[in-house]
Amino acid sequence: MNGFACKANFSASNFFFAGLAMPQPTNNTLGSIVTLASVFQVPGLNTLGVSMNRIDFAPGGLNPPHEHPRATEILFVLYGELEAHFITTANVLVSVTLKQGEIFTFPKGLVHFETNIGKGPAATISGFNSQNPGREDIPTSLFAATPPVPNSVLSKTFQISYQEVDAIKSKIAGNP
Repeated sequence: MNGFACKANFSASNFFFAGLAMPQPTNNTLGSIVTLASVFQVPGLNTLGVSMNRIDFAPGGLNPPHEHPRATEILFVLYGELEAHFITTANVLVSVTLKQGEIFTFPKGLVHFETNIGKGPAATISGFNSQNPGREDIPTSLFAATPPVPNSVLSKTFQISYQEVDAIKSKIAGNP
């Protein structure tokens, strides 16, 4: 089955969501916030193969390296100026500067990220070819997994000390 079992009873509200209409606060460590509009927020998207999200950025804000295992993403800039990047499977960084009204596409499963390079706030809308694109934040996956990725693996992978691994884990997990 593609998605969830269909509801026997539904209403227009299952196909409506106003959550992307307004900017959301970006007063966090990264200076960005993602508002989802997937099948979990809009049950009417079930089996339709589409979803969206909105990303709000403070000046200098970052949507950190992540990937969507089940979808290609097309990013549309509502306002502001961003740098958008993805990394190919050959480890080539593809980058572009985007302004209001411009789009950029991130291929399915590739690590990508965006940074607000403008002096003011920025916002984007993303479209996905999946009702549930998923999101794997790379830093969180590596440094805040449960159970944890062994320090020996992270230390060797990044060529850093166990103390540096612990410091990163503490920051990523939000524990001072």
